[in-house]
Amino acid sequence: MYRKIVFMGTSHFAVPILKSLYQNGYPISVVYTQPPKKSNRGQKLNKSPINSFSENISLDVRTPQKLKNNNHEEEYLSKLNPDLIIVVSYGQIIPKNLLNIPKYGFLNIHASLLPVWRGAAPIQRSIMNLDKETGISIMKINENLDEGPVCKQYSLEISEKMNSEELSEKLSLLASEKILDVLDNIYDGNINFQDQDHSKATYAKKIEKTEGKINWNENANKIIGKINGLYPYPGAFFLFNGERYKILNAEKSYSSGKPGNIITEDFEICCGEGSIKVLSIQREGKKVQKIKEFLLGSKINKGTNIS
Repeated sequence: MYRKIVFMGTSHFAVPILKSLYQNGYPISVVYTQPPKKSNRGQKLNKSPINSFSENISLDVRTPQKLKNNNHEEEYLSKLNPDLIIVVSYGQIIPKNLLNIPKYGFLNIHASLLPVWRGAAPIQRSIMNLDKETGISIMKINENLDEGPVCKQYSLEISEKMNSEELSEKLSLLASEKILDVLDNIYDGNINFQDQDHSKATYAKKIEKTEGKINWNENANKIIGKINGLYPYPGAFFLFNGERYKILNAEKSYSSGKPGNIITEDFEICCGEGSIKVLSIQREGKKVQKIKEFLLGSKINKGTNIS
């Protein structure tokens, strides 16, 4: 039976999910995404990953600045009369007046095992918190952020070396596979939604750039979690002689010494407990370098304290 689906998404995380729906024959009537943004340099407008992908496969795209108090979009969706609206990493809160428009409501794919890590940055927060497991939750959207009833959850192990980019890709691919079964069950009336246990909720607030500064008094595990969780953006960093150095990849080691001291020729840094060996680094305004290449021209060497 023909079903009208609206897809709302913006980031790279949403692309494999939309691609899966499209390739498996689910009819996408229109795609909503965030408007193009000006690049940091110049006036070039950059379209979102979902915008670019949708245009490549000839899907209609709408890019309203906001949905709240937007009578034009409310009227458009009402006339379209979709069966279901799927929301994945869209970047806007869905206003109350739109929630009852689709027959089967708004379905959200969230990158955590709700009620843990509600909010904007669940992938980064799970890694920074040194969680061993995360997953995806497929839920109905209600008036409150990530508080709607959940129909399905699928878990995924977080390895110690996994960064947020890698975890995001794995979760997105998992969701792109599982959403197909969920949609079929929704249409057949064979799925149940259960309320979350709100007393167990935790919140993944938006990442601020300032959070990336490394505190060398923390233990090595926490610092590795910050490096991996904030990769590739905004990145974990330290300051030296007024310049910012972003650490993109590091591994745990077990040396001890004064926090912030570089104790070996290959850039091993002492932490509050244990140490880390830096594997790749980026000096402010420069390209990413493997540590051996970086050390050839660096004034930061063994015996330097960078705390």
